[in-house]
Amino acid sequence: MSELRHDELTGRSVVLAAGRAARPHTLKRPKPRDIGTDACPFCPGHEAETPPEIMRTGDGAGLEPGWRVRVFPNLYPIVGGPDAHDGTTGAHEVVVLSPDHQRSFARLDADAAVEVVSVLRDRVRGHLDDGRAYAAAIVNHLRPAGASIAHPHAQVFALDFVPPAVAAQQERFERAGLDLVARETAAIGEHGVAIAPDGTPAVWCPYASPSPYVVRIAHARSGASFAHADDAEIAAVALAVRDALRRLSTALDDPPYNLAVLTAPRAPAPWFHWYVEIAPRVTVTAGFELVTGLDVNTVRPEHAAAELRAAAP
Repeated sequence: MSELRHDELTGRSVVLAAGRAARPHTLKRPKPRDIGTDACPFCPGHEAETPPEIMRTGDGAGLEPGWRVRVFPNLYPIVGGPDAHDGTTGAHEVVVLSPDHQRSFARLDADAAVEVVSVLRDRVRGHLDDGRAYAAAIVNHLRPAGASIAHPHAQVFALDFVPPAVAAQQERFERAGLDLVARETAAIGEHGVAIAPDGTPAVWCPYASPSPYVVRIAHARSGASFAHADDAEIAAVALAVRDALRRLSTALDDPPYNLAVLTAPRAPAPWFHWYVEIAPRVTVTAGFELVTGLDVNTVRPEHAAAELRAAAP
């Protein structure tokens, strides 16, 4: 039996149609293409093949190996760059998670996971301090999720305007006159995946997940801006994200996913609460979604949460 649910955080509605999961599928998931370490521009020893480095953690400098996390401008930016026109000015950066070509976020050790998220926060904060209107961080894992290079990396982008989806989400918080993330985490119930004793942070599959196995992570004490999160908050969220990704990898055999930090713009944002969302790419958007604007989810979020709780990371 299908069910219509509404997500107050995103403003989107979703049809839960678990029965469609039984449809026959004759198409296999495409295997990701990996050019290997010898030709990978993100691997140590290939530093000269990327745009000039912005920052790194670890040893060495410039074109030398020795780094742990490395940041440089995206060679093919969506926004920013010397040829950007009005409306597309800004910045677009690559953040290489590790020198190890095979070490995705789920496989980072605790210190490395915290360091990566700290670098992402610092780059987002730097762009906001430079006057950009909005900045955020994302991870596209594997080619079906949009990654053009296999070496695990994140991206930071900054815009000179507040994008429509962010403005609309901020308006929903203001219209509600309360913290919608806090209200959602207070009613997690059977949707919880991993919850610390004091709720810091909470990991859950949202009530109106737009697609199967979507996971959200939020720290109870977070404010509006990821850029202004303190080190303790960043560490707790980083380890919770790693835990969630390990559970997803166990349950779904290392699926492609998009990870996004949902954060407020530089301008004050009453009631907003930054959080992380992970969306595994295990289904495709089809004609029904295109015509109606409704999402379709074939796995009930409460069932996904139970499966992820059982998937020891």
